[in-house]
Amino acid sequence: MATSELNPRTKHYEFLGPPGAFLISVGVTFLTYALYFGCSETSGGCLPPLDILPQRLTSSLTSSELWTSLFDKDAALLYIAWYAFCVAAWFLLPGDWIEGTTLRTGEKKLYKINAFGTFLLALGLVAGSIWRFGFESFTFLYERWVGFVTAAVIMAVAQAFFVYAMSFRSGKLLALGGNSGNVIYDWFIGRELNPSIGSFDFKSFNEIRPGLILWVLIDISMACEQAVRRGGQITDSMWLILAFQTWYVADCMYNEPAIFTTMDITTDGFGYMLSVGDLVWVPFVYSLQARYLVFNQVELGPVWTAIVLVVNFTGYYIFRQSNGEKNDFRNGKNPKNLKFMTTASGSKLITSGWWGRSRHPNYLGDLLMAFAWSLTTKFNTPVTYFYPIYFAVLLIHRQLRDEDKCAAKYGADWDKYTKIVPYRIIPYIY
Repeated sequence: MATSELNPRTKHYEFLGPPGAFLISVGVTFLTYALYFGCSETSGGCLPPLDILPQRLTSSLTSSELWTSLFDKDAALLYIAWYAFCVAAWFLLPGDWIEGTTLRTGEKKLYKINAFGTFLLALGLVAGSIWRFGFESFTFLYERWVGFVTAAVIMAVAQAFFVYAMSFRSGKLLALGGNSGNVIYDWFIGRELNPSIGSFDFKSFNEIRPGLILWVLIDISMACEQAVRRGGQITDSMWLILAFQTWYVADCMYNEPAIFTTMDITTDGFGYMLSVGDLVWVPFVYSLQARYLVFNQVELGPVWTAIVLVVNFTGYYIFRQSNGEKNDFRNGKNPKNLKFMTTASGSKLITSGWWGRSRHPNYLGDLLMAFAWSLTTKFNTPVTYFYPIYFAVLLIHRQLRDEDKCAAKYGADWDKYTKIVPYRIIPYIY
């Protein structure tokens, strides 16, 4: 197949094209810092007093001391060591090799599965360190927060440039959405579909290892900082965050093969959009509630704890059951005898079970869990509810992207399907 046929020029922009790609690249990075400077004990609260915000923002942005303080050499070295640990674990720990979905070339890429082993090894080493040296030995992620953010941003930017340059080597399979010819847009969206060095795949590695595991380690560091301040005890709210988010990440690691059917892996290239999301946004924004609970220590009590537990486990049940149905069906299994319709192209679309209630029931489960995590902070500040609000916007945008592709792929069959399953995410509402 000719290169031009295999890698056609991208004609449709997403995110408002190059200007949108530039603004999102800058905005996401800026917002990660803003969530710290706008919600921390060093800034005067969460949020700081509104009447001083404009003056503080202006003085901060023009302060050379602030800009130089963003980089912390020790934090950068620790972050590089962490990333190197994840790479070494990928190579050295045993793991099965599985096939991904069929590529446009007709081939299937092989992926190594050992994220769960990496996760357990990291937790074991951290637990041993805390047991041997005490809670204060693992508070550095809280103490050097900004430095770690900057190190992760540098890594995300560097990888985005590296894989963009790699994509110009001959024989590369490009992402259908990342071959526009515009440098800014393609660098952001990801030009190559699966940038790799040998069997090491950058996209799947970053998707599930350095950022996700670091998210849990950050939560542990926040709990350690709180324990130091409280004489060895932590609040019930911190326990819930630690338990919920550790379980969420562990579940993702354990079910690692499921990620290879997601849009990130099958459709999107690997550029700054995914690198900054995986390495910066996930660990440093998703852990916002845990960081908040360090300096605003909330005791929930039995009633509020019960409410949070119900919301979280309801979300987890929907998330796991719906994903289980989808993965079984895609692998040729149908233990629940789910109904489905067959399109003209031969594809099968589930029309019963959780996937008969809405087209993206797993998104509903994800949103409920995100809301439960924010409930651990009660309603003391709107900032800790940033994550579920952002997540709702992200998932709705992803749902719209996915359904646009399905409409183009299935045509009239998609119209028929949407009449059978009319709700997008939330049954009877949306």
